[in-house]
Amino acid sequence: MTISVRAFLLPSNMRLISHPILCNYYVTYRCNASCGFCDIWEKPSPYITTENAKQNLLDLKKLGVKVIDFTGGEPLLHREIDQLLLMAKNLGFITTITTNCLLYPKWAERLKGKVDMLHFSLDSMNKDKHDEGRGVACYDFVMESVRLAKKLGEKPDILFTVFEDNIDEIHEVHGFCQKNNLVLILNPAFEYNKVTVKGNFKSTDLNKLRKWSKAKNVYLNNAFLNLREDGGNHVERPICKAASSTIVISPNNKLMLPCYHLGISNLSIDGNLYDLYNSEKVQKLVALEGQYPQCEGCTINCYMQTSFAVEMNKYWWSALPSTLKYNKMKGTWKQLF
Repeated sequence: MTISVRAFLLPSNMRLISHPILCNYYVTYRCNASCGFCDIWEKPSPYITTENAKQNLLDLKKLGVKVIDFTGGEPLLHREIDQLLLMAKNLGFITTITTNCLLYPKWAERLKGKVDMLHFSLDSMNKDKHDEGRGVACYDFVMESVRLAKKLGEKPDILFTVFEDNIDEIHEVHGFCQKNNLVLILNPAFEYNKVTVKGNFKSTDLNKLRKWSKAKNVYLNNAFLNLREDGGNHVERPICKAASSTIVISPNNKLMLPCYHLGISNLSIDGNLYDLYNSEKVQKLVALEGQYPQCEGCTINCYMQTSFAVEMNKYWWSALPSTLKYNKMKGTWKQLF
């Protein structure tokens, strides 16, 4: 009897994971840099409290979240960031932090072993160009942070935000990563709200990036590139699953929906994130993810990364090789299951 291979294939656009898998936990909006492609640092902001964080982490665990991204602003501005990371690690979360490195040398010893995915931002091997883009002299701190992290046995990644005017500098940054045995993460720049960047890549640029995605110790989600070629998210058939795959918590302890960048609703958590997220009010907002007028054409990587992971479609397939590659390089793939 002949059985068609099709019988074993899952249907397209099938939801694989029905619960959120990532929390973008904004510990503060404050920042000691002023990057031109970001407006978060312009906002006044408190710092999250460890008391709120402890309860929220317990609820995030109940909700099925796997990864906690302590973000900002500059997350290392939080005076108890090491304790926040320890709480998350003790609960079995995968932890991640991205830093401009101005404060990493101060924190290095206390952060050791607490960050699974430690990202150092570096957009050019030209010191002046990197510092100009970040609005502060931080290049030397990146170099010092790499040295310190390696000395402590840490395995930081270099996060390279790709623009039209620095795409040809990937080669030099990749050489630096190879020399230091670091993973290079290529993060195509995106626009949102009133933030405009030189990130409207031509087809030749996208092809260059595709070639880089195959290079040794390079992570680039090819689904990001495919989505851009398709014109981004489309409200009539949204690919974005931001609200159902990602939970966003603000520094003033509010649940932000449908995502940080849109932020249409900000609901006070009041020590009960689990029930709030599962409430009828929130789930109605979740059901509208990717369908708001502002969602048309969106290519924000922060949310597309998880959107591609929870539903089987053409983007899921194009994201799969790079996802497996990165988690194998970082040794975190077992923690995802």
